[in-house]
Parts: sequence; C-alpha cells; structure tokens
Amino acid sequence: MLAERLDFVIGVDTHADSHTLALVAAASGGLVGERTIATTARGYRDALRLAQAQAPGARAWALEGSGSYGAGLARFLAERGERVLEVERPARQQHRRGKSDGIDALAAARNALAQKRWAQPRAGGQRAALAALVSTREGAMQARRAALCQLRALLLTLPPARRERLAGLTRTRLLERLAARRPRPGAELDGLELSLRSLARRVRTLDREERALKRQIAALVVELGAWLLAEPGVGPITAAQTLIPWSHQGRLWGEAAFARLGGVAPIPASSGKIVRHRLDRGGDRQLNRALHTIVVSRRKHHPPTIAYIARRRSEGKSEREAIRCLKRFLARSLFRRLEAMPAA
Repeated sequence: MLAERLDFVIGVDTHADSHTLALVAAASGGLVGERTIATTARGYRDALRLAQAQAPGARAWALEGSGSYGAGLARFLAERGERVLEVERPARQQHRRGKSDGIDALAAARNALAQKRWAQPRAGGQRAALAALVSTREGAMQARRAALCQLRALLLTLPPARRERLAGLTRTRLLERLAARRPRPGAELDGLELSLRSLARRVRTLDREERALKRQIAALVVELGAWLLAEPGVGPITAAQTLIPWSHQGRLWGEAAFARLGGVAPIPASSGKIVRHRLDRGGDRQLNRALHTIVVSRRKHHPPTIAYIARRRSEGKSEREAIRCLKRFLARSLFRRLEAMPAA
C-alpha cells in the first residue's frame, strides 16, 4: 500500500486557471492543509514550497487530469524530483454527497492511498509532440468531413442540368472543378456557386494539411517504435494511438492495466448457465479504436487470425466473443513488446 511508503500525499484537483491542493497524512488519511494556486510558474513554485513546509519527508502528488489541465504542474514537479501519480477522476455517483474543488482534491489523495498500484503521468518530449500531431490531424479530419457533408448538401440544390454534369465525376475531379469555378457577378446562382467553391477549396486545403501531419506522425513513430509498423494490421496512425497512452516504460504497472486503459479488459457478464465476458466500455477510446482497427484488419488479411476466429466459432463462441479475446491478446502482446523496447 502507498500509505506504508509515504508520509504525505498531496491531492490536486486541476482546472484551467487554478489548482486546488489537499495535503493528507498518509498514516491517518487526515487533511493537513488546503491551498488554491494559480496555473503559473509562480503558482507551481508556491505549491512546491507549501509541500516542503507542511508535508516534509516522503511524499507523492496525486493529480487528476495529468495529461490536460495538470500537465504543466506534473512536468514542473517531475523536473524537480517529486513523485507524481496519475489518478482517475471520480465517477459522477460519488458527487451525490457534495462537490467542490477541495473535496475533489481530498478524494484524489485518498484514492491514491487506497490503491495498490498506480500509473505515472505521460512523458513529454517526442511523445507529447506525437499526441499533439494526432490530435491536430483528428481535428482536420473532422473539419474535412463536415465540409464534405455541406458540399454534398449544396450539390443537391443545383439545377438538374448542372448537377448531372457533376454527377459522374470522381471526388478529386469534382473538387478540382468546383475550386476553379469563377461565379459570374450578378448570376442567379452566384451565392451557391461561391459557397461550393469555398467548400471545395477548404476540403482540398484540409486534405493537404492531413497528409502533411500524417507524414510527420509516421516519422515520429519510426523514431519511437519502428517495429510497430511491421506488425500485421498496424499503420502509422494506429501505432501512434498505441504509443501515446503507453507513453514510456514503467508508466503502467502491468499488461492488465494497459488492457483496462484500452477498454479491452474482460468483465464478467455471466448469468445462470451462460458463462461469458464483455469488454470494458471505459478507458482511452483512442487506444481502444486502434486495437479495434488492428483486429479488424487482421480479421480480413491475417491467416492466423482468420483461423483463430474459425476455431472459436466451431467451439460455440460467437464472432464478437472471438474478437474480444483477440483484442485482449493484442493488448498483452503489444504491451510486452513496448516495455521491452530500449528506453528513449
């Protein structure tokens, strides 16, 4: 237990402009002090001075949102040799007895004390850059999809003769023609043609942006874990989505924690004579999507995977249950190889 190794735990409830700290004695779980700091360099220094004054000895920081609002504080503390732990935000049901920043910070500290195993915050450096690139690419893809939906809707409002001339074109050729269109001033459909040209140019710009981001993602993946790209069904994006939540050696206590983080840990769902499991719907959904994408690809093109699904179905299992088992196996296999990589 963490309480046996430490004298104090400092729980932190993180927000964009302020963090609330709760200093808790590890032996008793009692509250020693509470403070709210600003999310600035001065505020971080105040937090460290407070801990040194009121929580001397062995201590750890339990941060909520260490990958978002708490990333700056986590990086500041780690650079100064402080022990930083990542804790999950409490479920909504736990807020029924009241909620405040102080209560949340105290709960973070006590949750850390109650755990036998815990995770470290994600690493910075190249892995933080990879996370930023993946997030930016996802935003570009969403904007591209929205622009294409608008474009298709507007095409339906064109006059029949104009719509028929565009109907047989490929998407690339359609975007080229619409982007080059020059609406005539005073034309009856001037506003519609201008909108189509604007959307076509937006889609083409986002296409170029997405390709550039994907090239940079692929280059970083090669630097951090080139072997991933040699795995069946793994591409640059799924490799990046696997590397980001794993982050670095020792962040997670074991492959079961990685499976739970990826939402592929089996949960008992048996009843009566039926013995079965289902997948966890929590965890990091980007990692879950990567594992699902890899398994779907292997299901179509990887002979061992195809043979495994056929064997499980012959044993009376459904295809969904076989895929659940494959996701769990994949998480175990990837985690062990990730942990065995040379440290960056």
